[in-house]
Amino acid sequence: MKFTRRQFLKTTAVVLGVPTFIPASALGRDGTVAPSNRIVVGGIGLGPRGREVLKAFLGQPEVQFVMIADVQETRREVVRVMANRHHGNQDCVKTRDMYEVLARPDIDAVVIATGDRWHAVLSILAAKAGKDIYCEKPCSMTVRESQELADAINRYGRVFQAGTQRRNVDNFRFAAELARSGRLGKVHTVHAGILPLEESFKWLPEQPEPARDVVDWDRWLGPAPWRPFNKDYVNGRWRGYYDFHGGAALPEWGAHTVDLCQWAANADDTTPVAYEADGQTIYGRYANGTKLVMRLSGFKGEGNWVAPGTCPVRFEGDEGWIEAADTGKVAVSSPKLLEGGAPATMSGTDPTKHVRDFLNCVKSRAKPAGNADITRRGHIISHAASIGWRLGRKVEFDPVTETFVNDADANRMCSRARRSPWHA
Repeated sequence: MKFTRRQFLKTTAVVLGVPTFIPASALGRDGTVAPSNRIVVGGIGLGPRGREVLKAFLGQPEVQFVMIADVQETRREVVRVMANRHHGNQDCVKTRDMYEVLARPDIDAVVIATGDRWHAVLSILAAKAGKDIYCEKPCSMTVRESQELADAINRYGRVFQAGTQRRNVDNFRFAAELARSGRLGKVHTVHAGILPLEESFKWLPEQPEPARDVVDWDRWLGPAPWRPFNKDYVNGRWRGYYDFHGGAALPEWGAHTVDLCQWAANADDTTPVAYEADGQTIYGRYANGTKLVMRLSGFKGEGNWVAPGTCPVRFEGDEGWIEAADTGKVAVSSPKLLEGGAPATMSGTDPTKHVRDFLNCVKSRAKPAGNADITRRGHIISHAASIGWRLGRKVEFDPVTETFVNDADANRMCSRARRSPWHA
């Protein structure tokens, strides 16, 4: 059965009968996890990165992955086979309709790894459906979507984890905690590595649209404006295009690096009050005077960062500095900062600990490291900074009202229209 959005919103839970015979496996007596302790998971839009995250979920003993929704037949079949092979059964169901996943009453949590244009809308729909959510980043396309997402998670009492896994990666955690501990002295500047800022309107040429069962192009576009089909969009070349990639691509790395700078600066409950771009570098300033620098180039030789790897960050205090990046390494201004021992080496892209954090919170109902409130402010920073870059001038921002100060042009850029019927 295919569900429309209207049917999904009207769907109610089905009461399941209790079997008269209960096998040992149902009680967990054969070494398996009892149903009462299992977390039943569904997935939406699991491409290459989504399947990396799925591996981390399948590696947790209490996870039972039962359904995949994807607009591409090849991708949903890959995930179905992957899940069934892991569980040793044929129970995983595939569909191109995400509403079918959200309508299943037995699914506790969903993993969302579509393109950015869908992240906030699907997360809000999942929260309304009573699901806990692990959503890949960036989780929003605009300032307004960042607000709507966090408001929905809190309104419906759901556990939300953004795929900002570096808060649970050892070297990044070490660097942030070192900054917060005072061992760098007073932290005055935090640096976030970013990708080149870009917004392309050079659309790819139209190609014949495939059958809906092969690629559901209308559903792939979702809330984004209508564009003619081109297979390269579907195969990953959507990044950098204004309609599909929010924040001039700043949130792509900024979702991680700005988030870590927020943590290191003890600023998770606020945002900078001003942003000013200089080419591909954007300077932010917090109310307490701390500087946030979003930058392409680093500090060694030909613009390289001292700590090698993608998603680099640097935290500077008046008594020293530390850098961290995805190779799992750190670089410090003095060996004394490592006297207590260097952090374990772990890839910055590894989601395993982040997934474990999420599942623990699904059980305890606590807030995970990448919860909705932290994600809200971290993403708002990237979007607000990109608006200043697009306008080509300094902008001032109020962290309390989450609006630009006396700036109608900037405030108009805080939201986008969503194409019907693909909205929350």
